[in-house]
Parts: sequence; C-alpha cells; structure tokens
Amino acid sequence: QVQLVESGGGLVQTGGSLRVSCAASGLTFSSYTMGWFRQAPGKERDFVAAISWSGGDTYYADSVKGRFTISRDNAKNTVYLQMNSLKPEDTAVYYCAAEPGSPGRWAGQYGFWGQGTQVTVSS
Repeated sequence: QVQLVESGGGLVQTGGSLRVSCAASGLTFSSYTMGWFRQAPGKERDFVAAISWSGGDTYYADSVKGRFTISRDNAKNTVYLQMNSLKPEDTAVYYCAAEPGSPGRWAGQYGFWGQGTQVTVSS
C-alpha cells in the first residue's frame, strides 16, 4: 500500500531554517505530483507548496514564497521542503501528499497523505 512518511520536523528559533522530508513507497513516485500542507491547532489544513512529477513546475502559497523551497529526488522517492527565515506563524503540523494529476492547491485533490511532522518556531 501507499505510504508517505514525513521526517525532519522539530523546534527552531525565529529566523532559523529546517528541512522536512517525505519518503514515499507503494507508488510510482516519479508519476505523482507531490504537495506540502500544514495545519495549525484549531485551523484548517492549508496549502504550502506543490511540485510536478518532473520537478519542473513548483507552486507556493503567498505566505511562504521566497522563504520555502520544494524539491524532489525521484531516484530516492523523496520530496523535500526547505524552510528558511521561519516565523512563529509557520508553526504547524506539516503533511506531505501525493496525487497523480497536475499540481494543485486544494487538499481534496490529493489522495494519499502522510501522518505529519510537527514544526515549532519559537519567538
């Protein structure tokens, strides 16, 4: 079965950096769009970034543009989210997701999800 396993979350100070990873198995990774979403306590799950199957197209939420970078290594079946200049409002559980179609910002189009990794940014 499809498994997406996030790792790399943790506690970081404001202005710091963190890279979270998502290792995929059980699917033809190079055929799937990958996305990152985040959910803070009491809030909805929000789009963060997405990357096409080839890595040639990337999309970002306005709130993270210029600070976060999504990338993928199809040889390792892994997608990454490099987060720089972190702010307290970036604190959330970060989820990776996979879907076979074109990259999108709507969580409902993603059929497979990881369990999430906590990112906490202290002020």
